[in-house]
Formats: sequence, C-alpha cells, structure tokens
Amino acid sequence: MASTTSEPVDVVLLATGYRPDLPYLAGTGAVDEQGVPLHDGGVSMVLPGLGFVGLERQRSFASATLRGAGRDAAFVLDQLLHRGGRHVAAAR
Repeated sequence: MASTTSEPVDVVLLATGYRPDLPYLAGTGAVDEQGVPLHDGGVSMVLPGLGFVGLERQRSFASATLRGAGRDAAFVLDQLLHRGGRHVAAAR
C-alpha cells in the first residue's frame, strides 16, 4: 500500500517546452477550453500565485524569446511577490 505525503513549497517551476501544453490545469479555471492560459501579463487571472512565462505576446512581441522571457519572468515574479498570494489585476 502506497503512502501519501505532502510538504509546503514556495515555488513549483514547470518548463513545458516550445508551446503551451497545460492539460494538468484543466478544470482549475486557469485555462480556457482550448488550454490557453487566462492571464494578464503572465499572472493568472484565476488562481492566486500562478504565473506564466514564455507565452507568445505575453507582454510584448519578444515574450516567447529568450530576450523577452527574461523581462517577463522578472515582471511576473515581482507581481506575485507583491501580491502575497492575493489575486489582483496585473498592472501594465
């Protein structure tokens, strides 16, 4: 019989590849029926503490490139840290 354990974590980072493939978020409200993340600048509009990086046109034309993803990651992290787990619309 397998036992179940859990532990608190600060961050879960998933690198999903070259295109969004987020079936594990289905049913959470974080993605639409086609699996597209519902976000504002990379910050989930539904689930507090959830962010996305590397999406096409996330915040700029360069968002899906190494150059843009770095800037977007800094923005998303800043938004998530300043919210303290609260859901607030992301400022642009």
